[in-house]
Amino acid sequence: MAVSDEELFAVLEQQLYTAVISDVLDEMGYRDQVMAANLRPIGDRPLVVGRARTILAVDYYEPLDEPYGVELQFVDSLRPGDVVVAGTNQSVRNGLWGELLSTASQYRGARGAIIDGYVRDVRKIRNLGFPVWGTGTKPVDSAGRGKSIAHDCRVLCGGVYVRPGDIVFADDDGIVVIPSELVEEVVGKASVKVAAEDSTRSDLTAGMSLSEVFRRRGVL
Repeated sequence: MAVSDEELFAVLEQQLYTAVISDVLDEMGYRDQVMAANLRPIGDRPLVVGRARTILAVDYYEPLDEPYGVELQFVDSLRPGDVVVAGTNQSVRNGLWGELLSTASQYRGARGAIIDGYVRDVRKIRNLGFPVWGTGTKPVDSAGRGKSIAHDCRVLCGGVYVRPGDIVFADDDGIVVIPSELVEEVVGKASVKVAAEDSTRSDLTAGMSLSEVFRRRGVL
C-alpha cells in the first residue's frame, strides 16, 4: 500500500536522520546524495523534510525590466509539502533569497528552502520560523545581479543533482537527497538499520566492547 507524503515526512522527522539515510544510499550505490557542508541553516530550526521544487538562477550584470518574473511564478506555484531547492551555479554575487520570498513560500505551505547561494533578511527569516539553508549571507538584492531562468527542472545544489519530486531531508548533520523512485525502499532499509543501531547501543551500554558488538551486530 502506498504511503502518503504526510506519513513519509513523519517517519523521516520522528524516526530517522540524515546519517542513516546516507548510509543506506551508500549501500545501494548512490554515494553522492549529500549536499556540501557549506550549506548551513540560517536559523536554529535546521529540520526540513519535503518534496523538492527546483529553481535555477544565473549571475547577471545589468538591470532587467522584469527582474523577478520567474521567481514570482515559481513561488506562487508552491504547494504544501514542497521544499524550495535553488541552484545558483554557486553564485557569490547574487542574494537570491530573503524574508518576503520566505513569507510567501510559508503561506503557500512550503516546508523550507535550500539555497545554494547567499541569503539576506536573516533576522526576519529567523523570526518567521521558516527553515532556510544557504551558503552565507549578503544584504544585496538579486535585481541586476542574478536572474532566475527556469523552475521545475534538474538543478545542481550543494553538489547534488536534484529533480522535482525528490525527497529533501535536512537536519543537524546536513542535507541528503533521496531520488523519488527510491524513497520507499530507502526509508524501509533505514528503519531496519535504526533498529539494529538501537540494539548496538543497548549492548554498548550493557558493557560489551565495540569490537564485540560490531562482530555481533555488523552495525557501526
